[in-house]
Amino acid sequence: MATTLPVPIEFRLPEGWLPADPERGDAMGVAFAAVHPQPDVGFTANITIDGEYRSDEVTPAELADESVERLREVATSVVVDYRRDAGPTDAPVLVQRLAFSADAGDARHGLVQSQVYLFMPDAADSRKQAVIRLVLTATTAQHDTVLGDFQDFVRTVRPGTGMRAGAQ
Repeated sequence: MATTLPVPIEFRLPEGWLPADPERGDAMGVAFAAVHPQPDVGFTANITIDGEYRSDEVTPAELADESVERLREVATSVVVDYRRDAGPTDAPVLVQRLAFSADAGDARHGLVQSQVYLFMPDAADSRKQAVIRLVLTATTAQHDTVLGDFQDFVRTVRPGTGMRAGAQ
């Protein structure tokens, strides 16, 4: 089932990427999904968006560690290739890249996942903070090709009045 985001955002999909039904396939549980128009060896690169309010005082690194542990429940050989904190202290950002193996369709694929965690204050209650997670998943071979698109996409994400994907 598709989820809703804790705060409204707006963004622009990279040229050629297509919105996908977040209630189908492996995108279940996300608020938004998009797919690349050219699959690689039977796997379609995708961008997903999900988010939640956190009632605890979780740090960006702790949240990223939780994500790694969740991925280890469904994938093998999960390795954190890269992790970096950015952004101001009142709205931190964490970027991490994970490499892993997982079954997709009838085959096992070497995959790379680039994750960006955006911490955003709630407009109605500044004591609350939402976490928006933006994720690119692609095969190891295709990741570097679609990474620029994902970076362009991340730069367009901003607080909004509702989740809206802009046209290219």
